[in-house]
Amino acid sequence: MMDQKAPTPPDADVSGVLTQLYGYITAAQLPDDGRLPPERELAELLGVKRTELRKGLAALEREGQLWRHVGKGTFVGPKPPQLVDIADLVQRSNPVQVMKARIGLEPELSRLAAINATVAEIATLAELNASCRAATSWREYEAYDARFHHQIAEAAHNPILIALLETLNAVRRAVTWGRPRPSHSSPPADHHSFEDHDRIVDAIAHREPGGAADAMRRHLQNVEDRLIGRSP
Repeated sequence: MMDQKAPTPPDADVSGVLTQLYGYITAAQLPDDGRLPPERELAELLGVKRTELRKGLAALEREGQLWRHVGKGTFVGPKPPQLVDIADLVQRSNPVQVMKARIGLEPELSRLAAINATVAEIATLAELNASCRAATSWREYEAYDARFHHQIAEAAHNPILIALLETLNAVRRAVTWGRPRPSHSSPPADHHSFEDHDRIVDAIAHREPGGAADAMRRHLQNVEDRLIGRSP
């Protein structure tokens, strides 16, 4: 339904098409997403020229009565929040900014995981942690490490935070890190992340929200320290 409170007075040359648009939108059986027919079809239905129709649609868009997306169509109702443009974020981001974002988000996911994780999710987390230690290459380790962090997010049981992490990970995968891994080697036995992961899993398994958040924060800060060459 359109919000018809105090519409902006139309110009004389579009008042007729606006009246027809209001009537059509009020009476039409639109799909659930509020999508209007294509301009050519809508102009024929209303018996107006496409140039007149476009002026009317533009006037309704200015009023916030509808919104348009190039290539998708025209939709009745307020414009939804803009989707994240991953490519744009990648262009404007760097590895340190990615790490700061992770430090802001993942400790909270770990805290929630300590509260909400099921027994099966904790068992999967422990298995992934073991797989990280057993990895025979950096590529294999990083694949298990990504799954480990994602499993913590899943165990938090907050779909909004999971979506934020997935967006962050999409940027993280695309941002140039400047530290290629040798394909023939694997993480050393004393790799710092192993003990960090152990602490995170232990805190989640023992239902210690504060401890889980602190362990994740220390882990990510260790990663950041090594990224920028700062002594941990």
